[in-house]
Amino acid sequence: MLKEFKEFAVKGNVVDMAIGIIIGAAFGTIVKSLVSDIVMPVVGLLLGNVDFTNVFITLSGDTHATLEAAKEAGAVTMNIGVFLNAVIAFVIVAWVMFLVVKAMNRMKREEEEAPAEPVEPPRNEVLLEEIRDLLKK
Repeated sequence: MLKEFKEFAVKGNVVDMAIGIIIGAAFGTIVKSLVSDIVMPVVGLLLGNVDFTNVFITLSGDTHATLEAAKEAGAVTMNIGVFLNAVIAFVIVAWVMFLVVKAMNRMKREEEEAPAEPVEPPRNEVLLEEIRDLLKK
C-alpha cells in the first residue's frame, strides 16, 4: 500500500496539481490586495470618498462609525463592502483564468496543426535497406 501511495504521489499530475494550488493561493493573495488596496479605494474616491470596507448594515439597528467598531460592540452586521470586494476579486481571478485557458487552448491547437516531422527509421532498417540496394546492383 505504501508503494502504491508513493507511485501516486510522485506522478507528474499530482506534482503539477500541487504546484498549481500553491501558485493559485499566492495569486489569490495578490488579487485580494489588488482589489482591497488599489481598485476599491479608486472606486470609493469616484463615488464620493466611500470606504467600501466600512459599508455595512447593522441588523440590530445600532449605529457604529466603522465595521471594526460594530464588531467590537458585538453587533450583527451585513458586510456589504467586504462582499463587494470579494465579488470583484472573484471576477478578476475568473478573467485571468479565462485568459490563461484561452492561451493554453490556442497553443494546443497550434501544436496539433503543426505537421509532425517524419520519424527516422531505426538504424538496423537503414542498414538492411542499404544491403538490399547493394544486392540489387
